[in-house]
Amino acid sequence: MRWDAWEMIEAQDRAGLNLSANAIQVLEKRYLSRDQLGRIAETPGEMLERVAGHVALAEKRHGGDAEGYRRRFLEMMAGLEFLPNSPTLMNAGLPLGQLSACFVLPVEDSLPGIFDALKSMALIHQSGGGTGFSFSRLRPRNDVVRATGGVASGPVSFMRIFDAATDVIKQGGRRRGANMATLRVDHPDILEFIAAKERPGSLENFNISVAATDDFMKKARGGGEIDLVNPRTGQATGRMEAGEIMGRIAGSAWKGGDPGMIFIDRINAAHPLPGTIESTNPCGEQPLLPYESCNLGSINLSRMVKEGAGVVDWERLGDLVALAVRFLDDVIDVNRFPLPEIEQATLQSRKIGLGVMGFAEMLILLGISYRSPEAVRIAEEVMKFISDEARRASARLGEERGSFPLLGQSRLKGWAAMRNATLTTIAPTGTISIIAGTSSGIEPLFALAYVRNVLEGARLTEVSPLFERAAEERGIYSQKLQAELARKGSASGLAGVPEEMKDLFVTALEIPPEQHVRVQAAFQKYTDNAVSKTVNLAEKATVEDVRAVYHLAYDLGCKGVTVFRYGSRSQVLYLGNGETVPGCKYCG
Repeated sequence: MRWDAWEMIEAQDRAGLNLSANAIQVLEKRYLSRDQLGRIAETPGEMLERVAGHVALAEKRHGGDAEGYRRRFLEMMAGLEFLPNSPTLMNAGLPLGQLSACFVLPVEDSLPGIFDALKSMALIHQSGGGTGFSFSRLRPRNDVVRATGGVASGPVSFMRIFDAATDVIKQGGRRRGANMATLRVDHPDILEFIAAKERPGSLENFNISVAATDDFMKKARGGGEIDLVNPRTGQATGRMEAGEIMGRIAGSAWKGGDPGMIFIDRINAAHPLPGTIESTNPCGEQPLLPYESCNLGSINLSRMVKEGAGVVDWERLGDLVALAVRFLDDVIDVNRFPLPEIEQATLQSRKIGLGVMGFAEMLILLGISYRSPEAVRIAEEVMKFISDEARRASARLGEERGSFPLLGQSRLKGWAAMRNATLTTIAPTGTISIIAGTSSGIEPLFALAYVRNVLEGARLTEVSPLFERAAEERGIYSQKLQAELARKGSASGLAGVPEEMKDLFVTALEIPPEQHVRVQAAFQKYTDNAVSKTVNLAEKATVEDVRAVYHLAYDLGCKGVTVFRYGSRSQVLYLGNGETVPGCKYCG
């Protein structure tokens, strides 16, 4: 049977769900299972029952109450309080069975090593996952290739092969794959890498990030040169002013958002396990060792505010964190990994990434403006609480089920037991936040009314229900206000809207870049892995403004940073007038 949107709405009402029409459309296009003829074969409620039942099978392995946890897992998902990453929703309980969001694969400096990575990428994309690569081990352009007597073509040329292959692979029959490419800032081909996406249509299946060292960041501000090192020989092939490289990075990001930056020394200094991290997942929030996977899920913070009280429901949040940690650990046990190397690496560390969505809506419900110092304080308070509760939950699981095998070699060896090497990650939640009916990740509201371009060209009109409710309560909502809001996207300059309301419902481009960074840093302070967040810049922003964001992010302890200058390239979110802003279509 093929369900239409209204039949699904009726079905989800019977299941106790409360999904928007946009959520139904997203579920229909990507998540709901289909029969052999491509017809939708389940309702949203049945999808959640499928996921909860499959993940709860792990409880049987550990002698737990599988039926009891099935009900609890279903309750938290059906209540839109927590949702796992997209592959778990799509594949749990189905033959494909691959539940992880993303993976990092090594790329060795040999033709067999490069094409082994390409083959592994193809299998991962087919299973529904995204991939991250460091191309830093590849010899630079024009370097010697002794086996053939020729010269090397360099990392960027091989990135284009990976990009072309991604184009023809459909992830689990639902979506095209996504990749992250990183290159160390001291690689001789760094300038070619920085400019790799400036040409329209180039490397469209890649996000790219420069892996910046502490030495580089210090010299980029204070002056000085860095060595450019051939990874084949370990020898310097030249020197370059760090400030000039930073200027190139900022200039390219100003033009179109790429490259991002990851602070690779900081990432490795904070990493609890032996080994060196070289790359991240496609959206940058999950640094991983080669062959590790990320298993993500996000708590909906907008549901963690007590109705009518305007305070955080700490008790409910604590209970939910513990249950979500258990859910994500169970995901690892019931997962069908795409490669044996991935299974081995994942089971050794058992990394999970519990994050949040709906932070902007939480602030609104608390009566706090996103651009206020209080927003930064709340960000720290909430994330510290989640981190502490997650650590305690993992310790209890470690006592119950056994610790992750590498605990004794890790920086967590002081704990008597610990189930997971890492516990927290802030993902962008591009589509699961639509299902949950809340704001993405820790992003501010982009606009109060906009069109979102997602899922193979679908266009979803969205209006902030919180703004509508607040306007109705104040008796100022009208068709004229709605039309003006749809045209502008923001309440700024709208007659009849109180100033305190404009401040509460502040949108992304009305927030100073420094505040974007401060909120990101507040979450990073208590996040094991990293934080995916876009620092939105006005169209009139300069290259120097971009540089300032990079330095502030580094100074405040972020592990990476991404900027986007309004209108600089094609994007995912559209204002009512057709203008656009970025969004993530990969994670969550």
